[in-house]
Amino acid sequence: QETRSNEESTDESEEDESEEEPKLKYERLSNGVTEILQKDAASCMTVHEKFLALGTHYGKVYLLDVQGNITQKFDVSPVKINQISLDESGEHMGVCSEDGKVQVFGLYSAEEFHETFDCPIKIVAVHPHFVRSHFKQFVTGGKKLLLYEKGWMNRWKPSVLHEGEGNIRNVKWRGHLIAWANNMGVKILDMISKQRITNVPRDDISLRPDMYPCSLCWKDNLTLIIGWGNSVKICSVKERHASEMRDLPNRYVEIVFQFDTEFYISGLAPLCDQLVILSYVKEISEKTEVECCARPRLDIVQPLPESCEEISSDALTVRGFQENECRDYHLEYSEGESLFYIISPRDVVVAKERDQDDHVDWLLEKKKYEEALMAAEISQKTMKKHKILDIGLAYINHLVEKGEHDLAARKCQKILGKNTELWEFEVYKFKEIGQLKAISRYLPRRDPVLKPLIYEMVLHEFLESDYEGFATLIKEWPGDLYNNTIIVQAVVDHLKKDPQNRTLLRTLAELYTYDQRYGRALEIYLTLRHKDVFQLIHKHNLFSSIRDKIVLLMDFDSEKAVDMLLDNEDKISIDRVVEELENRPELQHVYLHKLFKRDHHKGQRYHEKQISLYAEYDRPNLLPFLRDSTHCPLEKALEICQQRNFVEETVYLLSRMGNSRSALKMIMEELQDVDKAIEFAKEQDDGELWEDLILYSIDKPPFITGLLNNIGTHVDPILLIHRIKEGMEIPNLRDSLVKILQDYNLQILLREGCKKILVADSLSLLKKMHRTQMKGVLVDEENICESCLSPILPSDASKSFNVVVFHCRHMFHKECLPVSNTVSPVQFCNICSAKHRGPGSAILEMKK
Repeated sequence: QETRSNEESTDESEEDESEEEPKLKYERLSNGVTEILQKDAASCMTVHEKFLALGTHYGKVYLLDVQGNITQKFDVSPVKINQISLDESGEHMGVCSEDGKVQVFGLYSAEEFHETFDCPIKIVAVHPHFVRSHFKQFVTGGKKLLLYEKGWMNRWKPSVLHEGEGNIRNVKWRGHLIAWANNMGVKILDMISKQRITNVPRDDISLRPDMYPCSLCWKDNLTLIIGWGNSVKICSVKERHASEMRDLPNRYVEIVFQFDTEFYISGLAPLCDQLVILSYVKEISEKTEVECCARPRLDIVQPLPESCEEISSDALTVRGFQENECRDYHLEYSEGESLFYIISPRDVVVAKERDQDDHVDWLLEKKKYEEALMAAEISQKTMKKHKILDIGLAYINHLVEKGEHDLAARKCQKILGKNTELWEFEVYKFKEIGQLKAISRYLPRRDPVLKPLIYEMVLHEFLESDYEGFATLIKEWPGDLYNNTIIVQAVVDHLKKDPQNRTLLRTLAELYTYDQRYGRALEIYLTLRHKDVFQLIHKHNLFSSIRDKIVLLMDFDSEKAVDMLLDNEDKISIDRVVEELENRPELQHVYLHKLFKRDHHKGQRYHEKQISLYAEYDRPNLLPFLRDSTHCPLEKALEICQQRNFVEETVYLLSRMGNSRSALKMIMEELQDVDKAIEFAKEQDDGELWEDLILYSIDKPPFITGLLNNIGTHVDPILLIHRIKEGMEIPNLRDSLVKILQDYNLQILLREGCKKILVADSLSLLKKMHRTQMKGVLVDEENICESCLSPILPSDASKSFNVVVFHCRHMFHKECLPVSNTVSPVQFCNICSAKHRGPGSAILEMKK
């Protein structure tokens, strides 16, 4: 098969620049076909899955392979071959010609039928299962539609199936159904019932049926496609319901789709649920303004109930199309392979569905590399022509040419994968165009790992022009990718030019860390006050190196430094830290405060010192410290608080030292806060304090109001009210008295409520105890007398005996119980009463 040339192209699109991908690809059937059509012209062709059969105007029939090579030749007639028919097996062929000859013969057997009619025979169709003995049938069509059947003595018996409506123009046999077209329309015959089941009339009777013949095609055993003129009908053969039969055939035909096309139809073929239509086109010449023949079109359409949707439309440049008529074109197809053959007198073109290789070809041609790569990845198992890697490399080159270097570098990760040679090649290519920075972020760092020279080359590129980018790569890349010594020396050389460059210093510290020179790294981090200093100390256990650098660490970040020191007390002791911070009391306080928060007892030897530190640097936390510490000297603390006039702290210390009256006096005199005084009195719960508070407040109306509002539940309000001088004006007195009465009423209600609950619970428990004591107790042979330890039940059950059973489940023979000295009839278990007396000791006597 030769690929179409530029001059004689069967291009699938009228506009080569169209962005819509074609659905089919085309090739001209060459080899033997080219040789045949140089001297002869094609008149018809039929397709079998194994071979092709081509009929010519000079009466020859050629058998061809799918590449167009001639395998066999038959001289049937001196005139045009009208029709060739093959059975499904491909072993029998029927041929008819313009001079009335009909031949049906076996390609691999001696079986043969010859007949010559007195009129041109336009069609012949052999039974699809002609190879079987009971299906030896074929039909011919001229002025009549004749059925030939092989009968007794191997004689062929003809019978007329139809006549009287002009020449038979086309016939298609599928299963038990024969469809044919004459001048009036299309008929379908059911071979089982020998009944004609439908007549589909021709739509446009103005068209000559010999110039615009009908095209027939069976999509399946029950679906017939009819194309005539510019009209398409899709008919479905259906079974008639038994109730509708009467004298009608048991099958009927329903037209399920019907639509018109733009051009005249020369052939039809199914493609899944779509249609392939070969159209004959006429157009007005721009030069002569006369109607002339244009290139035929091959359209794929999606049928709709009353219209169709065009999927694709291709104009075909076949040889001699300017001289062809509608009847000169034919469309045949191979069902299993979706191959479509366009036959014209001077050319045979094969149309194929485009595969994934063709799809990728088109995408690459349109420079849609991303889509091509995705399509190749999805269909990599079925593609024969393309490789994913080749498409990916072409994509990278395309992006580089467009100047999209970052995207090209990003795609390298996916496309190059673990191929180190390709990676190194691409890196050098990016270096040549000055875009090493673009690819640096996407270089593989493990599995695979490239040569150290590659990474060093990239680092040097950044070091020359971008310190921040260089620092980022050092942080992200593992230290074993490159020669650390070389990079350290390069950084040191650059620092000679710019010694204070923080970015280079920080990067050098990281390089020292990779090289396990932690001391140097720590010095740089502390100089820079870098946040990673703590991580470095923890990670590499550098506590011995920071014993004399505690102040520096605290100045940098006191919170992190203190947490680190406290977490590692075993490596740097508390005493050493306090000693190092002796000249920085504010930092000393931060450390000791955090230590106290963690453990109140660890730093107890420094609690006295902490009193001054809290007083100086953290007054709000002094009082909580005094409350929580059990080791600080109260006298020292009181002295400091009194010197600094810390009233609240002094009040607390006085109360803690037992001097509650002095504390209360300070609250009343220094703070003048009655609420705090009342709260203090409540905490101490001392009657004398309440008395002092009342005496101090008796001549201060606002204090009296506060006492009236809060004293009711702790001290009898009458004590206060009796002492109020007559005529003293007290703000909100009425409200305070109402509140006292409400509080008293609430106390009464609470007492009554508690009493009701207590009575109800007592009654409930009494009933429960009574039910428990009324229950029976099981006494059997296993029980023993707790006094004599012999079985509680006698061996002779017929004799009467007395047993005493207590609620504690202890049992005695009655005679074994000691005589009670009391007059009370209630007896108690000797065992339990030795421990206590209580519920469960009452006696239950059982007699038998």
